[in-house]
Amino acid sequence: MSSEFVGRRSALAEIERYLSTARGGTPQLAVVEGSTGSGKTKLLQQLADCHAGSTVWRARGTKWESARDFGVLEQLLRTPIGTDDPGTISAAVLDHVARRTPDNSTVLILIDDGHWTDIGSMKALVSALNRTDQTVCMVIAVNTQMLFGTANDLVELLSQHSHNTITLGPLEPSEIQELAATLVNVTLPLPVARRLREHVGGSTRYLVQTLHEVPPPTWAYWLPEMPVPQAATALFLSKLAACDQATQALVEAAAILGTQCSLAHAAALAEVKHPVEALDEAFRYDLLAVTESPGSTEIRFTSPLARASINSSLGPVRARRLHLRASRIVGTESQALNHRVAASFFPDDDLADELEEFASAKAEGGAWAAAAEVLIKASRLSSSPTDRQSRLLQAVDALIGAGDVLHARLFAAEIESFPASSLRDATLGYLAIMLGRQAEASQMLSQAWETCDPALEPNTAALICQRRVLDSLFRWHGKDVVAWAEQTAALAEESNPAVIESEAIVGLGLAATGRTAEARASYEGSAADRLLGAQPQRFRMGKGWLDLALDEPESARQELERAIPTMYHAGSHRISMSGQAWLARAQFVLGEWDDALGTVNNAAALVDEVGLELLRPLVHWTGAQIHALRGDEPAAQAHLRLAHADVHDYEMMFIPACLARAQIAEAKADYDSVVRALRPIAELSPRQGIDEPGFWPWADMFANGLVLSGHIEEADQFLIPHERVTWDRKHHSSMARLGYVRGRILAAHGDIDAARDSFEASLGYIDRLSLPYDRARINLAYGQTLRRARKRKEADVVLSAARDGYAMLGATPYIERCDRELKAGGVNARRVANPTSELTPQEKEVVRLIARGASNKEAAEELFVSIKTIQYHLTRIYTKVGVRSRTELVAMLLEPK
Repeated sequence: MSSEFVGRRSALAEIERYLSTARGGTPQLAVVEGSTGSGKTKLLQQLADCHAGSTVWRARGTKWESARDFGVLEQLLRTPIGTDDPGTISAAVLDHVARRTPDNSTVLILIDDGHWTDIGSMKALVSALNRTDQTVCMVIAVNTQMLFGTANDLVELLSQHSHNTITLGPLEPSEIQELAATLVNVTLPLPVARRLREHVGGSTRYLVQTLHEVPPPTWAYWLPEMPVPQAATALFLSKLAACDQATQALVEAAAILGTQCSLAHAAALAEVKHPVEALDEAFRYDLLAVTESPGSTEIRFTSPLARASINSSLGPVRARRLHLRASRIVGTESQALNHRVAASFFPDDDLADELEEFASAKAEGGAWAAAAEVLIKASRLSSSPTDRQSRLLQAVDALIGAGDVLHARLFAAEIESFPASSLRDATLGYLAIMLGRQAEASQMLSQAWETCDPALEPNTAALICQRRVLDSLFRWHGKDVVAWAEQTAALAEESNPAVIESEAIVGLGLAATGRTAEARASYEGSAADRLLGAQPQRFRMGKGWLDLALDEPESARQELERAIPTMYHAGSHRISMSGQAWLARAQFVLGEWDDALGTVNNAAALVDEVGLELLRPLVHWTGAQIHALRGDEPAAQAHLRLAHADVHDYEMMFIPACLARAQIAEAKADYDSVVRALRPIAELSPRQGIDEPGFWPWADMFANGLVLSGHIEEADQFLIPHERVTWDRKHHSSMARLGYVRGRILAAHGDIDAARDSFEASLGYIDRLSLPYDRARINLAYGQTLRRARKRKEADVVLSAARDGYAMLGATPYIERCDRELKAGGVNARRVANPTSELTPQEKEVVRLIARGASNKEAAEELFVSIKTIQYHLTRIYTKVGVRSRTELVAMLLEPK
């Protein structure tokens, strides 16, 4: 495969599957569809190169020959067609295949620009394909944009093979990065790759041209305007030149106003009296399209490159005049400012001041991304180097606040070159926090605080304090969180964004020091109820996290779901990702594991998109645990690799990484590995809030691992201080979790009655809490303890309850573990005369279908339920009738009564 063939490997692999089917005796026709420049021709060329040893026939449709019968077929056969009889032509094709193909060889027919193929050729080829016994695979590439202008017969014929259609969409940003590295030896930053993908409108052709035309060093910097390939400029400007004057004016006005704008605004800016007629002509030339929206008719460019090409052709004087006029026509302050910026070719301190003031208002509302965009422009317009640097620092700080770490990193080298200042160091420290670089963050923030004079720079001092609040939170040092939050509030006004974010976090610091009543109070009547915009997002996340820790998972789920969206209020991706990470934990403890995995996948994609390494372990922790509990070892290991962190990282990274590793080991009953995974947490010093009940569920797992790996006395001594704190806090779920380990220890010491009391108390603590996994976990430990104490009938009841709980969650390894315990207990070994008598009517229907040989899918379709519901019924049926599998169930039903 060519080293330059990037991004279409999955499409190539799919075609190879069709080839394999053809080699199995079933000729195939595959359709490759994509827009202009999507890489169809390159894909066919690569396919031909890969099969150079086979018989490859190639042809290309052309517009001027599309009405000529058998034009494409003549290209393939290399001979004129002297008849129009379909049977004769089909026989000629078959004869040609037989004569030109060695025995057992594959014939690969490749047709490019298939939308221009004449219908006669297509019918003859398809007819021959249906009759041949040769190994033949035909691949036809069509342009989806042009297919609608072709003959209806061709569209209908191709639609019959829609099940064999391969669609070439835009390359993914990661594929664009690979392409840049391969073609021009450039390491393309991910934000630049994403912008480039949008800029070329998904066209692989224009993407490659852009990479070749731009000097490689250029890509290392932030580009205010993306370059336009020469071929695109020539194409779109030739289309524009063919339009009349009014249409040209409307299109140029639209280019000034944006990729999408109001038709009314474009008409006003262009001073066109009949905009609909002009729009119609632009539509015919594929420059503009209409997008209906509530309240107005919107127009948009068919390609971002069309707008960029036309903008580049306007010239400075005309572009400036149009932008200034547009600033008086558009409806919002933000749009007006953007047009004034675009009209400014020299520094303009007055406009820069306006921009900074506007950005400040955006920041106060939590719209950090919008604030950053405006501040970058203000920096460019500043005549003073000091102002320029200050505004760029604020812009980068806002980007980090929005969670767009990858974008912020593009400016890191530039701001590191600035003269040392408290604001520069605070910004670099903030970036280091989000990248998970604890030592670097601590150094930069300490340096910023030492060089800052709060009396002269109170707002900068407050900002540094707020960064120390975050640093303390991610180190999970509750006392420091509270102390720095108080310092922040003392330095700045209540409306200052630094004060607001510290207020949203201080409750977590209070809870981490055991001051739970004060923590709850900090969110009652908080700023979340009086602030507008995105700022309440921070309070929702903080309160949701606290609720989860304080055994209120339903409330936590509600708050965290409200903290996630950023579309309408332009909030922070960092807060959204934190919210999703803790929402996944809430869904986990509530037993909503499928929802939790969906949340994890969404958050993981966002982590990759913005580069927020700090939250990566927290996000993947839940994914690793659920997959391990469900017996999917490869998926669990994949999450574990992404959750990697070590003792030098922030505790917020290190603890979830340890927990994920331990939970995977525990699912495999490898308790020595559980202890090894969690011992680094036990050895942290000081642990401060890590041992506070409710936040990090590690203590019971570590103690349980010690017990089951034979270290009873160590487990006993380890548990005592944790029990003391937990009972003092009256934290019920933690009391239950530590209680079941205490029950194991008591049983190991021979006091089965005390052990029974401990297990029963543990179940009582969570009796009114929605914690199905914890309940099943306690029942399993209880049942194992009773069985080993030869209390078999009691053990059978408890183990059956554990099995039912695990079955509802789909925790396969633990279902099997319960089955082994139940079988070893022997209570249900002898089956009753009518084993199905205790089944519900729905369960009996499932048994009837299974006995008839139906699969889970067939049973689900018969009963109009999901496959998951059938699986759930089966696990309950197995428990009730005393079998462990479908095979045993069928065998039992077939036994003579």
